[in-house]
Amino acid sequence: MDAVRAPRSLFFRGQLGHVLCLLILLPAARWCVDLPSLTPPVRWWFVAALAVPVVHQFYVWLCWRSELCFQAITLSRFRVYGVVFMLFMLARPSVLLAVGVVDQSSLELGVWVGSLVAIVLAVPAIYTFYSIARFFGFLRAMGIDHFDKSYRNRPRVREGIFRWTANGMYLFGFLTLWAIAFACDSRPALVAAGFSHLYIWVHYFCTEKPDMQWIYHSTEMVSQTRDR
Repeated sequence: MDAVRAPRSLFFRGQLGHVLCLLILLPAARWCVDLPSLTPPVRWWFVAALAVPVVHQFYVWLCWRSELCFQAITLSRFRVYGVVFMLFMLARPSVLLAVGVVDQSSLELGVWVGSLVAIVLAVPAIYTFYSIARFFGFLRAMGIDHFDKSYRNRPRVREGIFRWTANGMYLFGFLTLWAIAFACDSRPALVAAGFSHLYIWVHYFCTEKPDMQWIYHSTEMVSQTRDR
């Protein structure tokens, strides 16, 4: 078994489900917000807040699967991939914050309630990012195990937030977006945060999980072959 190159059939695996989920989530987000009633700046930033996660997650799928199936990127270009990845990661909360800033108080929660909820949500989110930086590493968070085989033999992280859940980044890290929406007391920002949080799970089940199953199954098979 080739420990580096996955079968070409993996390239589109899960992507029909990805597209179908997207065709449900986008109209749902549109239904939750009355776009014609929004001012042009709010409408523009809201659409951008939906578009950035979509482009980001298709970008990750394309890079990950291109490397696994065709070795099209290679470790030498991982830095370029990583820079673009991080720009998207920074763009997600930045665009959402822009929605909230231009559309404050549409939820009508009040400053104190919105701020309190934001603080409660921010605490586990901050701890999650601390755990990623301290124990997991941002390279692994970007999917370096798709590019560097040495990472596939590293032990599973069970410290920090990962002591309680293997999916701390998706469960708690994305609470940052909810915290921004509540702090701004913005309905469009809240809808965009919900969309982004649900959509990251689409990425997990349709792209990341199939990749992990192949990567670590193939690594295990190669290890067993060497031990014989």
